[in-house]
Amino acid sequence: MSGMFVKIYPDNPNEKDVDKIIDIFKDGGIVIYPTDSVYAMGCDALNARSVEKIYKYRGVDAQKALLSIICYDLSNISEYAKVSNAQFKILKRNLPGPFTFILEASNRLPKLYKMRKTVGIRVPNNNIISNLVKNLGNPILTASIKNDDSVDEYITDPELIFEKYQNQVDAVIDGGYGLNEPSTVVDLTGDEPIIVRQGIGELEY
Repeated sequence: MSGMFVKIYPDNPNEKDVDKIIDIFKDGGIVIYPTDSVYAMGCDALNARSVEKIYKYRGVDAQKALLSIICYDLSNISEYAKVSNAQFKILKRNLPGPFTFILEASNRLPKLYKMRKTVGIRVPNNNIISNLVKNLGNPILTASIKNDDSVDEYITDPELIFEKYQNQVDAVIDGGYGLNEPSTVVDLTGDEPIIVRQGIGELEY
């Protein structure tokens, strides 16, 4: 298998290219795409077989891994996570943006997610991925792309990403250079927000 390398311009995405990627997601494929932080690998979050593929690629245990999904907007989040008024205010103040918010998972997610009571939610400020999520109509399971030799090294050049992953994924989107700092992870399941990992986003609350 050798994946496609697709150039998509954030300001003026070619509809045919977007449709190609949507078809891959719908067929259970894996795609690498830009976000507002680092490049990430993902699939249709409601396709259990694809989700299992991502875990296999990443070499992580589904029971231990933090599941993160990309939603299109704030109203979309409440379909997949339980959101209180106080939590919603924090989400509204910071999204779209480079954050992963940990919330209590709702029952809409497939059985694969039932092993965990929480889910990480992302709404990146990136036109390419938000366009894809909107057109797919489902959230996208997302996992950052890292270099194998260092926890902190992220690959920022889409051509190098394609070189490394072309035989593991169905498509790599070239959306320009990515950043090398991940999203900020914020746990909203307690009384006060807790920053689990300080990344590129500065939390406002």
